[in-house]
Amino acid sequence: MSAPPQRLRADELMSAVASVVATEPDMIADMANIAAMIFEALPDLNWVGFYIWKENQLVLGPFQGRMACTRIAYGRGVCGTVARERRSLVVPDVHAFPGHIACDAASASEIVVPVIAGDRLLGVLDIDSPVRDRFSDADRIMLEKIVDLLVQAISATAV
Repeated sequence: MSAPPQRLRADELMSAVASVVATEPDMIADMANIAAMIFEALPDLNWVGFYIWKENQLVLGPFQGRMACTRIAYGRGVCGTVARERRSLVVPDVHAFPGHIACDAASASEIVVPVIAGDRLLGVLDIDSPVRDRFSDADRIMLEKIVDLLVQAISATAV
């Protein structure tokens, strides 16, 4: 029987993300690696990924987990609400969230962080868990810092 994967502490995850994005200015490449690192590092997750703001909607980007919703309308569900409000949301029970989009019936809680460069919405980081009330304010703060690292990396080369 193999040992379960070793989980990273928050500071180790932040350091790993900072190291990866420091040398890569491409948003899609960074999003792919960040999704993979979060999925491997944090316990009790069933989906981690990004939706990218395109054509006035959120379009599926790099992710880890089961098949996902491909497009999410502005203002719809947790991700669409975060896109509209441009602030992070921690949802302890997705089934109690009005208009929740059930891409995976196993999801019980969710956290979504907007990806914003200046005043421009680039997308959202979406994380689901099969555990109710999985996400804390400390998780929100850490994930907002990770998104800030992403934005800094891609903004550094923007013309």
